[in-house]
Formats: sequence, C-alpha cells, structure tokens
Amino acid sequence: MIDLVIVMSIVLFAATIGFSLEYYRHIVKLRKEYEKAKASFNDVLLSFSRELKRAVENIEKIAFKVEASSTRSEEALSRVKGVEDKLKTLEDRINEPLKNFSNLTSHLADLEKQIRDITTSHEELASKVSLLEGEVRQPQALPEAGIETVIPIKKEKALAHLTDTELAVLEMLASEGPKTAPEIKDRIKLSREHTARLMKKLYEEGYLERDSSKIPFRYSVKKEMEKFLKKTELEES
Repeated sequence: MIDLVIVMSIVLFAATIGFSLEYYRHIVKLRKEYEKAKASFNDVLLSFSRELKRAVENIEKIAFKVEASSTRSEEALSRVKGVEDKLKTLEDRINEPLKNFSNLTSHLADLEKQIRDITTSHEELASKVSLLEGEVRQPQALPEAGIETVIPIKKEKALAHLTDTELAVLEMLASEGPKTAPEIKDRIKLSREHTARLMKKLYEEGYLERDSSKIPFRYSVKKEMEKFLKKTELEES
C-alpha cells in the first residue's frame, strides 16, 4: 500500500514537473513574442513620432505662411481702403462739375427756348413788316396798262435805282424760282458778305420774299414784282 502511494506521488511529481516545464517554455515563448511585439511597437511609435514631428513642422510652416499672408492681406486691405477713400474724393470732385453741368444744361435749355421764342416773334414781326411794306409799296406799283407801255427795264422808275447785278438777281429768281444766298453767290460771282448785303437790301426794299423756316434762308421774287419783270422782259424782246 505504501509503495502504491509512493508510486502515485512520484507520478504526480513527474507530471507536475512536466507541466511546469511546459508552462515555463510557454512563458518564455510569450516573453519572446512580447519582446518582439514591443520592439515592433517601439518601431511603429518611433516612426509615428517622426511623422508627427514632420507634420508639426509642416503645420508650423503653414501657420507662419498664413500669418504672413494675413499680414499682407491686412496691408492690402489698408491699401484698398486708401484707394477707396481716394476714389470717393475723386467721385465727389467729379460729381460737383457734373452737377454744375446739369444746371448749365438746364440753363441752356431755358436759353434755347427763349431763343426759339425770340425767333418765332422775329419771324412773326418780319411777316408783319413784310405785309406792311407790301401795303406801303402797293400804291407805288404801276397798273397793268402802264407796265405794257414801259420802255427798257433800266429806265423804269420802279427799277431805275437798281444796279445791273441786282437786276440780274431779280431776273434769275423770277425765271428760276427761289434760291439761297450761297446759290446766288455762286451765280453772280460775288463774295459771301457782298451777296448777303445785296439780298438783305433787296428784301428790305420790298423786292423779295424770304423763307426763314430753314437756314440758309431762301429768297424769291414777290408775285407782283415777278409779274412786272416778266412783262418787262417781253417788252425788251
């Protein structure tokens, strides 16, 4: 019986030793794996630290650039504000002449209206004067029978004081119709001023009518004078 106990004890002891050795080997294996994992982790941590350091350096560089850009942006904004202030001042300076120009335009429009009114009044007055001259000169006109018995045109009392050029202008207008002073100037070969004075004289003396609705004015022979000239031409022929 004692021998069996001893044998059992020996067997248990041997099993315990075997399990202990196996556990120790497992512990050693785990320790090696732990050391290996620890080394790998350290490598990863070191690599991560390096990458993190580079990232921090990059962030610092970016932050520096952003700060510099911000400074430049503030300077640019300050310059833009200065330009805006100058533009505002320039705009105020421009608006003042524009305002004066608007007032001047308004005054010019009023002046133009006044000139139109004066021109209209002048035309009405000229028309009334022309009618009045016609009425004044009408008693001096010769009757039809007297016209038929007249002798050459230069000796006629109604035209005797006229020059050859003035007679030529009257005859031209009677035969060709109304003309402007520039058109008459080209025909009679006189200067513009001389022609203007000649036409004004014939108009004021009642030989011509003047259409002042357009510029230059168009001159035409009065109906009674045109009839007289045509009859005189027949007498000469």
